[in-house]
Amino acid sequence: MSDIVEEFNEYRQRMNDNILVDNNKVIKRIFNLDTNAFKAGALDVKTKELLGLVASTVLRCDDCVKYHLETCHKEGLKKEEVVEALSIATLVGGTIVIPHLRKAYEYWDALETNN
Repeated sequence: MSDIVEEFNEYRQRMNDNILVDNNKVIKRIFNLDTNAFKAGALDVKTKELLGLVASTVLRCDDCVKYHLETCHKEGLKKEEVVEALSIATLVGGTIVIPHLRKAYEYWDALETNN
């Protein structure tokens, strides 16, 4: 696994474990809501992940972008589909999103390298 992917996943897991061990009801409910929101419903998982990717890019949350990119990759989305979603995010978010677009490309390339 690529270092960038491995480092992100290890950090995310370790910190999520640290957060959840405090057993804060509000935080646990937010984590649960997030998990359930991205399950298949009227929209399939792929569509929801692309929506999450666009929102995360516009909000400039690199950790969220990485998370959604990884799930998009696991769901079998093609680079062309992901790039099209990222193009919408860049259009909506403006040029301030471009540094996050660069990081998204870097992370997607790392995910593809691991295949």
